[in-house]
Amino acid sequence: MVVDPSLPVTGVLLIDKPVGPTSFRVVQQVRRALSIKKVGHAGTLDPLASGLLVVCVSRAATKHIDKIMVGEKEYVGILCLGKETTTLDGEGEVTVGGCTDNIDANTVRTCLLGFLGEQTQIPPQYSAVKHKGKPLYHYARKGEVIKKDPRTIFIRELELMGKEGDLVTIRVVCSKGTYIRTLADDIGHALGCGAYLYGLRRTRSGALSVDDAIDGSLLEESETAKGILLAGIKRVEDVLGFETET
Repeated sequence: MVVDPSLPVTGVLLIDKPVGPTSFRVVQQVRRALSIKKVGHAGTLDPLASGLLVVCVSRAATKHIDKIMVGEKEYVGILCLGKETTTLDGEGEVTVGGCTDNIDANTVRTCLLGFLGEQTQIPPQYSAVKHKGKPLYHYARKGEVIKKDPRTIFIRELELMGKEGDLVTIRVVCSKGTYIRTLADDIGHALGCGAYLYGLRRTRSGALSVDDAIDGSLLEESETAKGILLAGIKRVEDVLGFETET
């Protein structure tokens, strides 16, 4: 898509978010580079996660965020077996450790089969799910436990990609709203040794692939980022697959 820099910018950006910055930080970088206030993302990635972050630019694009988020997601995750943490990922304190001596690749592969299909998940305490207008992590950081109702999710594909020692790499294709941290924790319980999410990368959201995304590390310098973003912006209609009303 060729954008005339003299015209208002509107559309969708695919950003390959690096490990480290929050999703909101990436949104700030886009705002600064394009000098546009109305920018939002379609699906949060935790700071320790990398991969596809879909960013909508201008009100004409952000009003379609819910439609863009509907599609299934694909992730590559790394689980650390034998340990659990307070946050279910590497940011938390280790709380439990279990023996992994008898857990081989075949054991893990068989375990993963039990997580295919429809099931329920309870959102993790350290998540952006809102309670009385504030994210759950706001309460968790103060030691307050907020119980949320289980949510129905669907896992269509779940495969073992590799195992090196206690680190297990999996590929997950799942419905919107699936927490891979919770899945990692559940897998650890099913194996009887505990586990936490050591690393995560989102590779796809609906028909959008990280292979087509802009390297998020290039957004640090706003002067050069502008040209990169303008060259990579996509029409909302092309992302949705149908024409929209203005």
